[in-house]
Amino acid sequence: MQNLSQKVAVITGAAEGIGKAIALACAAEGMKLVLADIDADKLAATVAEISARDTEVIGQVTDVSKSSAVDALADAAFARFGQVNLLVNNAGVAFAKNAWETTEEDWNWLMGINLYGVTHALRAFIPRMLAGGADGHIVNTASIAGLISEPSLAAYNVSKFGVVTLSEGLQHDLVLRKANINVSVLCPGWVNTRIIESERHRASEDRTDVAKLDKVSIKTGLAVTKAVQAGMSAEQVASATLDAVKHNQFYILTHPYTIQGIEVRMQDILQQRAPTLLPL
Repeated sequence: MQNLSQKVAVITGAAEGIGKAIALACAAEGMKLVLADIDADKLAATVAEISARDTEVIGQVTDVSKSSAVDALADAAFARFGQVNLLVNNAGVAFAKNAWETTEEDWNWLMGINLYGVTHALRAFIPRMLAGGADGHIVNTASIAGLISEPSLAAYNVSKFGVVTLSEGLQHDLVLRKANINVSVLCPGWVNTRIIESERHRASEDRTDVAKLDKVSIKTGLAVTKAVQAGMSAEQVASATLDAVKHNQFYILTHPYTIQGIEVRMQDILQQRAPTLLPL
């Protein structure tokens, strides 16, 4: 889908971070936008900022963990624009804990957003995109943590590995159907966003009590925070993402240093050895 002008993009997690950067990049290409986020105030500010650039844009407050909310997002998008060409499933959250410290509530919250949020969107949008017959592209935001397992990020790793394999299976399904919808899975390394503050959107009683975590989890969490703060800009990730859409590139690996880690993991599997612990 090389020409994006006047095409319609739906982006979740669009109020800030990677989602906002992708929205701005899409606006620069002349696209029409439907932006979704759970943060109503930040979403409204982003919609106003983009609208001021003479871009046709609407915002929809959406909790992607709720299928009914994602259905409503699809209804709003098709009611306003009649079609959707680019679907970016970007909403995501994270926290650092050992697997045995991760509660049932933790799992439900994180998986509901990171993985089920994507599945809800695929159900809500793909049938209508297929019926419309227009060229389409779906970008699912995973992470390098969907290709390489990181310590103290058990739930996050599971969710992002899930997004990667979901995207691969989706690609196969669409190819077998000879659909004119292509797929990309975005697997960035560290990006300077507020994902480390994800739990601000949780009820206070459900938030992680860091004092109750073991010392290794706390140490790893601090290392993750520093890595994120020193990470690539969201704008660089957005640029790579739209370039991949234009060139029908499936895997989007924005950080060159991650290639070596992927190769190490592949060798671990092929040689049937324990996974190599890579530096953060």
